[in-house]
Amino acid sequence: MIDFNQLDKVIHEKARLSIMTLLAGRGEWSFQDLKAELGMSDGNLITHLRTLSVPGYVQETRDDTGTRPRTTYVLTPAGRKAFKDYVDVLEAIVRSTKPN
Repeated sequence: MIDFNQLDKVIHEKARLSIMTLLAGRGEWSFQDLKAELGMSDGNLITHLRTLSVPGYVQETRDDTGTRPRTTYVLTPAGRKAFKDYVDVLEAIVRSTKPN
């Protein structure tokens, strides 16, 4: 029997799962690129990024050296592990639905 409590509630929300997936796949993303890719408003995106940063899943870096400030995000090692664990639980759920 699958223990659905193993699904990380921080990641399990659609927008945060989308953010984690993008960061896991490509690494560093700028705020503007995430916003464009996900079609989210500034406020909505920053709220989800902050939620992901509380448990230490996402790291923010600000670069103010250019003419325009640039903020980028990457998964931390803890975030990468949490995402892998989340995907492992999803894979177990899928496997449990397939006939023997």
